[in-house]
Amino acid sequence: MTNQVQYTPGPASGAQVRKEGEKWTLILVRELRHSPEKVWQALTDPAHLREWAPFEVDGRLDTVGTVKLTWVGTPTPIETRVIRAEAPKVLEYNDTRWELEAFGGGTRLTLWHNIDRRFISWGAAGWHISFDVLDRLLNGTPMGRIVGGEAMKLGAWQRLVAEYAKQFGTETPNWPPKAAQKL
Repeated sequence: MTNQVQYTPGPASGAQVRKEGEKWTLILVRELRHSPEKVWQALTDPAHLREWAPFEVDGRLDTVGTVKLTWVGTPTPIETRVIRAEAPKVLEYNDTRWELEAFGGGTRLTLWHNIDRRFISWGAAGWHISFDVLDRLLNGTPMGRIVGGEAMKLGAWQRLVAEYAKQFGTETPNWPPKAAQKL
């Protein structure tokens, strides 16, 4: 496992928002050097998800049906309905959709995630870090999941939140967030 202390996320990039009322949609794109099949496995297999994603599931996400999804830092699992699982192209559940497109010998991964507008820059920063961890996992150099309060403790977290807030034309949320103060 790579030492997380050596990890510094790059600048905010590859994100946009669609604004509709209080719930906005974060659209985050990342190009990965791995096949859609390999990326699909990382998006759907519980063992892989535990290595990089900000949530855990009690079953596989690669088939239509119901699983329990637990976001890191929350005590209660959410009953989650996988409504689309078209390997290795589209995965959709609750307020999240993943699109995978073969691109330049790898995969263009697009995340569509509905988030309350007050927390859109936090969501973008969190997914940015999770995507970095995913990329290292797929490259065979896992560094361990960095999510929730652990991500917020990174020195670069505030920078990413501010950069995304500027890109999205939103205010930077108060720091530190109440959730992080409890950790």
